[in-house]
Amino acid sequence: MKRVLLAVLFSVQALSGALAVAQDSFFTKWQDRVRKTSSQQPGWAVPVVTPTSGIVQLARIDVLHQWTSTHTSTWNYGNSKGFNFIPYYKTEVDVNLPPYIEHNTPKAIDGAGDFSMVVKYRPFAGGAERGNYSTAFQVAATGATGSYKNGTARTTINPTLILGKGFGRFDVQSSLGGTLPVGSIHTIGRTIVWNTVAQYQVAKIFWPEVEVNSSFFHLGPNNGKNQTFVTPGLMVSKIKLGKDPRSRLGLVLGGGMQIATSTYHSYDHGLVLTGRVTF
Repeated sequence: MKRVLLAVLFSVQALSGALAVAQDSFFTKWQDRVRKTSSQQPGWAVPVVTPTSGIVQLARIDVLHQWTSTHTSTWNYGNSKGFNFIPYYKTEVDVNLPPYIEHNTPKAIDGAGDFSMVVKYRPFAGGAERGNYSTAFQVAATGATGSYKNGTARTTINPTLILGKGFGRFDVQSSLGGTLPVGSIHTIGRTIVWNTVAQYQVAKIFWPEVEVNSSFFHLGPNNGKNQTFVTPGLMVSKIKLGKDPRSRLGLVLGGGMQIATSTYHSYDHGLVLTGRVTF
């Protein structure tokens, strides 16, 4: 019996050691892949609203406060953000958690929004010494999981092309995509979404920016209309949280104010606050 117990203990110890080595190797390779992918693209700050043309790994939470001309307001806690991972070279996978939406009108019921996921691939990019540009294509899928009409009525697919070009400390990034429901197309409609941001790096971590966020509606209740916001903002990216030069751990903060400029708009102003942790 004593020999059996010793054999079992030895086997458990050996297995634990092997798992620890395997786990350490797994995370080491993951971080090496993230560093390699990040080093081959420009180091621009991820914009407040516009999708970035780069590949990023971070945890993100946004808060959005919208005001209408009739003095009603809506709080969106989370704003459909979550965790962005780089599991493969040049590839990003996002897991976006359902936001919580709070209304200040008795006509609408508070509740959770939709769950979504994104897969992004960056085929071509170059850092400051290699052209200072980036290109990416992503596909998002949003499930109709919202409660009390706080989300979409049907699952939607969102393909998006994103391009970016830098000129010294100045860069422009632009994305063009569509929101395509898988059913009830004439009831819900399709939407073309076009976002463009211009950023300028001040000192080391400050990135003032101006965004133009436009949506063009086809079919559905808003057929033929467009909605455009101009969004001045500021990103602080990034505040390192460790002394190790290889560590990616850092804090990113920012915000912007959406200002409606189109004749049609579902709200007049929208304050966006964002916080991110890179890892």
